[in-house]
Amino acid sequence: MEGMTLMEINAGDTAWVLASAALVMLMTPGLAFFYGGMVRVKSVLNMMMMSFVTIAVVTILWVVVGYSLTFGGDNGHVIGDFSAVGLKGLLAPEAITGTTPELAFVAFQLMFAIITPALISGAIADRVTFRGWIAFVVGWTCLVYFPVAHSVWFLDEGNGGWIGDKLKAIDFAGGTAVHVNAGAAALALAIVLGKRIGWKKDPMRPHSLPLVLLGAGLLWFGWFGFNAGSALSAGSTAAITFVNTQVATAAAVIGWLIVERIVHGKATTLGLASGAVAGLVAITPACGAVSPIGALILGVFAGAICAFAVSLKYKLGFDDSLDVVGVHLVGGLFGSLAIGLLGTAAAPSAVDGLFYGGGAGQLGRQALANLAVGVYSFVIAFILAKVIDLTIGFRLAEEDEVTGVDQVEHAETAYDFASASGVRGALSARPAPTTDNGSTDASEKEGANA
Repeated sequence: MEGMTLMEINAGDTAWVLASAALVMLMTPGLAFFYGGMVRVKSVLNMMMMSFVTIAVVTILWVVVGYSLTFGGDNGHVIGDFSAVGLKGLLAPEAITGTTPELAFVAFQLMFAIITPALISGAIADRVTFRGWIAFVVGWTCLVYFPVAHSVWFLDEGNGGWIGDKLKAIDFAGGTAVHVNAGAAALALAIVLGKRIGWKKDPMRPHSLPLVLLGAGLLWFGWFGFNAGSALSAGSTAAITFVNTQVATAAAVIGWLIVERIVHGKATTLGLASGAVAGLVAITPACGAVSPIGALILGVFAGAICAFAVSLKYKLGFDDSLDVVGVHLVGGLFGSLAIGLLGTAAAPSAVDGLFYGGGAGQLGRQALANLAVGVYSFVIAFILAKVIDLTIGFRLAEEDEVTGVDQVEHAETAYDFASASGVRGALSARPAPTTDNGSTDASEKEGANA
């Protein structure tokens, strides 16, 4: 029996899934840099901490109960069971998913569970308590992410989740389960927690565009694990999704920059980085459903649409600090709907969209799936945020927000400007003038130490 099990495991596939898991893991620190660079100096550490602490919190939840509730079985096509609590039984040699050990699949899916709530943090930058954020991550991950991921990705020949197995909506790597899910929750939190002090009055510009570009680059790099790794094997599907990911992202950069040039007269580094992320988001559900030309078309439109969408917050009056709604909710929704338009049966997902003669059926399925997930995530996030704010506190006090969340919540600052200037150090290092008898002049010494 052991020999048969080992023969069923493919070393190349296992290596690819584990490497992809590591790539997706890198995306959360990349997100921390991307978001951290976009906030003001007084908030950068807290912004990055919100991503990093999510790694710790969700990892524990996933091992204890998350994997079991997502992939351990099925209850009503909406949630798993408790058969794999604590990853029970997964050390056995017969525990296999596809052609890899099931623990490789556990590790890969864990990284998706981590980055999804981390994405939400960008909508509430500058104004939340750290304890409130941790409480929200625990509640939202358990109540929203686990059942949604099960509904989308648990496929078991008629006994799986209602979205992927019953409805037959396609979400190859997370447009619905990750981006629409997180984007809807981000909208709910932005509404519940309200606007930052000075919103629309203060410019609130990114404090470090180089950090933003670094973060975008890490996200782009890690996203190949996100999309191509979702093939769960080192074969043609991984190759197709890899190419589609690159093409759509590049096209989205151009689409966003064109809109910037037309609307604002300049192409910006922030626009380039945002356009790349918009393209990555949009191609995520569709990377296994479209051709490279389809990916190019999808990417250009995704970049342009998201560039317009980020300005909606000013018209609708909600403070989505770092454009999570405009990029992730809108981009994820567009990418998912694009499957119903640009999908081709020649791609791994094997579905023809409307433009390929497949009719409007798949488009309707995509729309229903995303509407259901978006509404569910929004409602639960809204209620959770209200409860947390009324109990342990979620929104920072006004004076603490003005002071800066880094100092108030973490007793740290990202940059030591006094030391960096060298002024204080130079004065302290300068020898104090002495009198003829060799003693230090008190007034000069006092001035040197001021």
